[in-house]
Amino acid sequence: MAAAPRGVFPSLFALNIMTITIRLAPWSEVRDTARAIRYAVFVEEQGVPVELEWDEWDEPSWHALAVAEDGSALATGRLLPDGHIGRMAVLKPARGSGVGAMVLDALMAKAAELGYPELVLNAQSYAAPFYARVGFAQVGEEFEEAGIAHLEMRKSLR
Repeated sequence: MAAAPRGVFPSLFALNIMTITIRLAPWSEVRDTARAIRYAVFVEEQGVPVELEWDEWDEPSWHALAVAEDGSALATGRLLPDGHIGRMAVLKPARGSGVGAMVLDALMAKAAELGYPELVLNAQSYAAPFYARVGFAQVGEEFEEAGIAHLEMRKSLR
């Protein structure tokens, strides 16, 4: 696999003045770019075993891809056919810029368009406040997934 993208932007300031586009697409159209982002974030940064990162749910899911005006990929996430949101990943240089919220908004809008009554996600525990800000609520206790603490969170779309 090609090396993951690194050093996309020299500073957060440069990112904040760029136009960012969110593209919703099937896996076949965003596969290489989404894989590179997820590999950089989950496998390289967080130490998730590569065999746990790729699964059978990529193909039937909708994928959101955030792209800067210069064509640099910044973030990705997916919406499974059962209403689960997952694999939310933002490259380091783009964190704190709002691009993760843009990806999440696009996935929530697609779920509403498809008529899903509820969204479910397994948030890494440190990221729970990010999801809570847009109406996700914790369900149950903290659990471990791929060696990382997670919380199940849900949001009604009705």
